[in-house]
Amino acid sequence: MKNTEAILVTPGVMRIEECPMPVPAEDEVLIKVAYVGICGSDVHGFECGPFIPPKDPSQKIGLGHEFSGTVVSVGAKVTRFKEGDRVLCEPGIPCGKCEYCLGGHYNICPQVDFMATQPNYKGALTNYLTHPESFTYHLPAHMDMVEGALVEPAAVGMHAAELAGVKPGKNVLILGAGCIGLMTLQACVLMGAERIVVADVIDRRLEKALQLGAWHVINGRKEDTVDRSRALFGGDGADIVFETAGSRVTAMQSFASVRRGGEVMIVGTIPGETPVDFLKINREVKVQTVFRYANNFPMTIQAISSGRFDVLTMVTDEYTYENVQKAFEESLSRKAEIIKGVIKISD
Repeated sequence: MKNTEAILVTPGVMRIEECPMPVPAEDEVLIKVAYVGICGSDVHGFECGPFIPPKDPSQKIGLGHEFSGTVVSVGAKVTRFKEGDRVLCEPGIPCGKCEYCLGGHYNICPQVDFMATQPNYKGALTNYLTHPESFTYHLPAHMDMVEGALVEPAAVGMHAAELAGVKPGKNVLILGAGCIGLMTLQACVLMGAERIVVADVIDRRLEKALQLGAWHVINGRKEDTVDRSRALFGGDGADIVFETAGSRVTAMQSFASVRRGGEVMIVGTIPGETPVDFLKINREVKVQTVFRYANNFPMTIQAISSGRFDVLTMVTDEYTYENVQKAFEESLSRKAEIIKGVIKISD
C-alpha cells in the first residue's frame, strides 16, 4: 500500500506528496481515511499558516481533523476493533495524567496532541493514519462516512449547549450561522430550548438555520441584531447567548443581548482583544468560554444516528482528494456560499 499526505507548503499552497505508511502501536488502529471535513481552523491555516507556528521551520504542516474511515489493521493490545470496521475519531489525544485529564476535562489538557496543530501538526488529509483505540469510535451501520466525519464539529455544538445548561423554557440567541453555529442550534433544539434566534449576515446560512429549527433569524446587515433580538425576547434579552462567529463585533453584541442573570457562551475563536463594558452586564451575567469538547462523542453519535441531528444537509460542497488545493481556495473565495465542505479521500 502506498501512502500520501496533503501538506501546507506555504500559506495558500497545498501539495500532495508521498509519505511513509504508518505502523500502529500496540494500542492503535491503522485507518484508511474516507472523508475529511474542512474546518474553519483549516481554512485559517491555509490562508495564514498555523495559529501557533512550529518552532522547527522544516516541520511539515498537515491540515484536517474531522474524519472517518475504515480499519485496516490493529495493534497487539487492541480489543474493540478489527479489520473492516468503519470508524470515526476524536482528534485530540490528551496526556491522561494531569489534573485536567483526571478531572474529566481532558479537552484543556496542556499536553494534548490535537491533529493539524502543535506539537506534531499531523493532518487527516492523508490516505492512511494511525490513532489510539481509546479515541476511536464505531460508526453505526446506518450512518455514512460523511456523517462520521462531521461528528467532530457536531460535538462542539453539543458541548457548548451542555455547558450552558440548555433546557426546556430557555430562550437562546446564536450569533453566527456558520457550521459551528448551526451545530449549536441543533444541539439547543435537541435539548428543548423554547425559542432560538439565529443571527448572521448571509441569507443562505439563515435559511438553513430556519430549516434546522430556528424560531426566528436576523440578518445583521439589514437590521440591528441587538435591538431586534431583545424585541423578539420581550425586551429582556436572551437567557443564553452563543457567540460562534469568532468576531469581536459579535462578541460585543453578546454582552449587549443577554438578559440579567443570563449567560454568554464564547464558542468562536476570537483574535485580539475584545472590550467589555462590565457595567452593562453587572447583573450576575455569567461568561463562559467553550473549548472543543469533552466526553461528548458518544451522545453526538447517538443523536446523529437517531436522525434527530442533521449534519448531511449542511454539506454544500464535496471535493476529491486530488483537488485539495481547489477545496481550500474555494473555501476562501466562496465563503458566503459554502456552509460545509468535505474532501473525499477514498471510497
